[in-house]
Amino acid sequence: MTTYIKGTFSRSIYENNTGYYIGIFRVSDTNDEKLSDYIGRTITFTGYFHELNNMDTYMFYGKLVNHPKYGEQFQVDSYERVKPEEKDSIIEFLTSGLFPGIGEKKAKSIVDALGKDTLKIILENPSNLILIPGITQKNINILHDKLKEYEASYEIIMYLTDLGFSTKDSMLIYNTYKNKTKSIIEENIYSLIDDIYDMYFKKIDLIALNNGISKDDSNRIKASIIYIMNEVSNTFGHSYYSKEEISYYLPRVLGIEVTDLDNYLSELELDLKIVIKEDKYYLREMYDAECLIVKRFRMLNNNKEITNKKLDSTIQGIESFLEITYNEHQREAIKKSYTKDFLIITGGPGTGKTTIMKGIIELYRMINKLSYEKLTEKIALLAPTGRAAKRITETTLVRASTIHRFLKWQKESNTFQVNEYNKSKVEFVILDESSMVDTYLMASLLKGLSANCKIVLVGDDHQLPSVGPGNVLHDLIESKMLEVVELTELYRQGNDSNIISLAYDIRNSNVSRDIFNVSEDLTFIECSDSEVIPNISEICNTYIDLNYHDFQILAPMYKGLNGIDLINKNVQEIFNPKKKDKHEKESGGEILRENDKVIQLTNMPDDNVYNGDIGLIDRIVNTPRSEIYLDFDGNIVKYTPSNFNNFRLAYAISIHKSQGSEFDIVVIPIVKGYNKMLYQKLIYTAVTRAKKKLYLIGDFNALIRAAKNTNDDIRRTTIKEYLIDGIK
Repeated sequence: MTTYIKGTFSRSIYENNTGYYIGIFRVSDTNDEKLSDYIGRTITFTGYFHELNNMDTYMFYGKLVNHPKYGEQFQVDSYERVKPEEKDSIIEFLTSGLFPGIGEKKAKSIVDALGKDTLKIILENPSNLILIPGITQKNINILHDKLKEYEASYEIIMYLTDLGFSTKDSMLIYNTYKNKTKSIIEENIYSLIDDIYDMYFKKIDLIALNNGISKDDSNRIKASIIYIMNEVSNTFGHSYYSKEEISYYLPRVLGIEVTDLDNYLSELELDLKIVIKEDKYYLREMYDAECLIVKRFRMLNNNKEITNKKLDSTIQGIESFLEITYNEHQREAIKKSYTKDFLIITGGPGTGKTTIMKGIIELYRMINKLSYEKLTEKIALLAPTGRAAKRITETTLVRASTIHRFLKWQKESNTFQVNEYNKSKVEFVILDESSMVDTYLMASLLKGLSANCKIVLVGDDHQLPSVGPGNVLHDLIESKMLEVVELTELYRQGNDSNIISLAYDIRNSNVSRDIFNVSEDLTFIECSDSEVIPNISEICNTYIDLNYHDFQILAPMYKGLNGIDLINKNVQEIFNPKKKDKHEKESGGEILRENDKVIQLTNMPDDNVYNGDIGLIDRIVNTPRSEIYLDFDGNIVKYTPSNFNNFRLAYAISIHKSQGSEFDIVVIPIVKGYNKMLYQKLIYTAVTRAKKKLYLIGDFNALIRAAKNTNDDIRRTTIKEYLIDGIK
């Protein structure tokens, strides 16, 4: 008997151009008793595949093997895609959540008994369900009543599931289009991508091709162009593209050559999907976002300056009140935050950017004679991440918020409730860590603010640019068309901080061994690649009792010998070893254990948890429906299997995820194996996360290479150009 596992492909861990995969597979069924424990869970698999996607159900044929390093894996010899039967669609519909109390077991019993006419029988003769074991009168009433509500829709939902959509997606599509669903899909199935959030090109394209659409269908080609422009934008951060770039990627997406690209681009321009400016091709949303940013900041910058004879004396009073003496540039920044409607404050670590914000807030409050309670109605302190917002709150004693929370982001629709039609009433916004804010998010923020709202941007232009597309802070500063105060005098930690000195050496591409191992705050441990994790482990043993917020390992990559995944696996055994009284759960290839340190990967505004927040696993409940409770500084949030992928272990985190955070002690492995990730802005950002002590471990030449490498991918944007030359 050939052993099989049935289920769905979750994600790839590794794949190469020969089709070899190592990945994670969620098991729904198997014929091998040894594998039965994996039903409802995931297992690592290996094998050769033509292609895999996370929409289809697969049968993997092979055997269970025990890898000496990675444990149990399913070695796939052959596989096939399982074509859904009609009864499978009905079972999925019954277990979609529309019918409380009907799980997969009961749904399967009903469909096994009633067959393909299940839904018709439930509607017309629900009493037939009484004879089915395990089905109660309450179940029958719920099935009949709810199905009656959906009588007009379930045929359309069945039509959609037959096309290949999940029941969840089918419900989403039906609720968007109602009775027009069939006609819209038959006319242009790719319109779903524009109309419904979470409908991606690859998902729609696979369904379209499986249902007979031709590869050269015009709607498919146009949707592919938009998909390519979005993908290139998100991958490389560009605002616009050349026709040659689009032409290069198009056959790789479509599987065919396109000879009349100009015609399709012209049609997309007429459809208001793209904007063409000479040889630059923009997505309409990106072009509009850049134009909004340029117009708003230019207008605010050119507004008449406010005068007030009491500014100097008020600032002196603030210095006495806060027991601070500001230097010349800091005092200039505080004054201009009041006299100008737009200001950028930039500077490296230790120049007192956060301290200045406290002075700016006090000046605004005192000049306007506001109580602290009234102040919060007039002013908004914002940051891109929850950790950064918390840090500002702790420093200024005024509550700060993430941009997403301030704009009341709606996860289900990926929209903001505070927008151009429902603007915030705040009169003054201070945005910290503004180098992290991408073009789209900055434009969304401006849409939600009144045109005359004062804005101060605070940030370090030498840090990593935003994860999303654009390079907003850099472009604004480089244009030299806006009011900028650059802080150069060291404030935090004093002039003798070796960590800050290293940061400036990295900025100047001039790192020397002489700065290391001469004082307690800065250590370099040179070792081979294979010795990096053992050295990290030794350091971890030193700080095993430290608060989890104060100690952090930062690395640029997830995979590889010294990647985040392997570091987490090793360090977990030091900080939180396996114990009989600790529950644990496997998820996404990681073992999660009670008291583990974890990081949030997505925004969950309803639970007041945001991308980059760090917490602990409070408890794991291993019931048939697993639950994991995370503790984010007293905010306990429940997770179920559907959102386990929203967090992961955080003993080591990526440098990108660390932006906006600071830690007392930071450990950074740096090896030549990181390759393309060794560049100046990345290592500078990592080093500036450390407040008291910094360890670098690995190859000193890799550090020199990173400091000298200023050729990180240059983002093509036009904000700077439009500020200088005007919008074309």
